[in-house]
Amino acid sequence: MKRNKALTTLFFFNGIFVFGGSFLGPLYSIYVEGITGNIISVSTSWAVFMFVATLGTAVVAQFGDALKEKEYLLLAGFLLRAIGWFCFLFATSYMHILLIQVILGIGEAVGTPSFDAIFAEHLDKGKHVNEYSSWKVLNNLVGTIGTIIGGIVATRWGFPILFIGMGVLAIISFIGILTRPRKLL
Repeated sequence: MKRNKALTTLFFFNGIFVFGGSFLGPLYSIYVEGITGNIISVSTSWAVFMFVATLGTAVVAQFGDALKEKEYLLLAGFLLRAIGWFCFLFATSYMHILLIQVILGIGEAVGTPSFDAIFAEHLDKGKHVNEYSSWKVLNNLVGTIGTIIGGIVATRWGFPILFIGMGVLAIISFIGILTRPRKLL
């Protein structure tokens, strides 16, 4: 059976990214409350992320299909989220958290639709459910493992090491996609 090289590449590098992104998972609330001292800042900062991601996705929807190489949007998504995760290292106030969530929301807005579009372009005829299921299984598995590892890292070494790990994994994903031949994706 012939292996779908484009999907394998996409799965591998986005899997690394999802793994890193899941480190923070439920720890986000502990981190933000530790900086701000209140719970409402957790929900409002997450709402800022969701709002920016939603608004940004609507903007990307207007021009994204006109781009020949959607990989550049995926790369921008990886890079923006890496920057956001590294910025958590320097956050000392609620305003910093909000600004970081704006960066992360923009990264989400350009990265996720482009991943989905590239994925859809490379689906094998008659295997759509299988290939989407394969991605969901991988996504959920690396997310599960990443969440557990994130808790261990934060407990043993603290949030700074956690954020460095997240950012490094996003950069690895960025470099991995950047260095693949354009014809592959």
